[in-house]
Amino acid sequence: MESSHLYRQIVEAIRDDILSGAIKPGSSLPPMRKMTKQWNCTTGTIMRAYQELAHQGLVVSHVGKGTNVVEYIPEQGQTPMRRAALFNRMEAFLLEIMTAGYSPDEVELSLRVALDRWRTFSAQPEETPPDVLRFVGSHDPSLALIASQYHENNPELSLHLSFTGSLGGLIALAEKKADLAGCHLWDENTDTYNEPFIRKLLPGQKVAMLTLAHRRVGLIVPAGNPLGIDSLKSLTKAGAHFVNRQQGSGTRVWLDAQLRSLKINSSGILGYDEEKMTHSEVARTISKGQANVGVGVETAALSFGLDFKPLTTERYDLIIPFENWGDKSIQILKRSLGTKQTKSVINNLGGYDTTQTGTVTWVT
Repeated sequence: MESSHLYRQIVEAIRDDILSGAIKPGSSLPPMRKMTKQWNCTTGTIMRAYQELAHQGLVVSHVGKGTNVVEYIPEQGQTPMRRAALFNRMEAFLLEIMTAGYSPDEVELSLRVALDRWRTFSAQPEETPPDVLRFVGSHDPSLALIASQYHENNPELSLHLSFTGSLGGLIALAEKKADLAGCHLWDENTDTYNEPFIRKLLPGQKVAMLTLAHRRVGLIVPAGNPLGIDSLKSLTKAGAHFVNRQQGSGTRVWLDAQLRSLKINSSGILGYDEEKMTHSEVARTISKGQANVGVGVETAALSFGLDFKPLTTERYDLIIPFENWGDKSIQILKRSLGTKQTKSVINNLGGYDTTQTGTVTWVT
């Protein structure tokens, strides 16, 4: 199993080369495919390393153009200068798009969605301050916006997001490494979401399923759908190159069950072993031309300008053990989900039904 700390080694190696001058300002970093062979790891690990370097201000990524070292590498102690330069760039960018007629609300929403595209989905920190609510589980694009809104409305509280997949979230709850989990696991035997898996992984516990939303899941394809992909059976057609979600994610559990039902052998699907950790990463891969079909939520397709062919509607729940239910931070989050403001934020992303958002079902 690949070490969870390998990406840090990659970051350190590249950072040392940049700061020593071995990699020149403005030059391109090696393609991810080459790096995966060099480090014997997955594309997700390299992407995570490149994102961390971007957070440190050492590189910049452009969709379809790769990742480049920034032209100016700040020395230690010059962080304020970097921030000033960033502020000036942001002002220039805002002036340009505001002049084009976009409203501040549109700009803010688009910026948050764009940031979610590049979010580094890191492992839960070893020590988390008591005022931080620890979320571990399945990826949903709306959660970054909800976490931001949660902190803005309650400055003393924070919602830390760690996207590991639905099963990873339930396991984190069982190991007391999370306060709540995000889950959309479909059980093919009962045709229900989440409850059967909660009973298996959290046996004997009283657990709340706080509904975040229902969301449309389907095939994400390039704009115009040049291959005419319209069903899971299309995944085996000539020219189709699939990009998958990781094992343990709710999307992958559902997809594998559907393929079994349709008697489709995954070995006949080109790219089935190419796994991504989030819906955004699936959509990004397709937008860059590295694949031409994937399964994910509609909002991910919309945010990357891709076409979407709906397959099902699923329920996404926040899973909260009873022992955590009375915590102030949990109750604030629950009340927030029931507000028109939060439902509007979710609906504006596209592909969601918030009719049951904020409702609670208990598993006993």
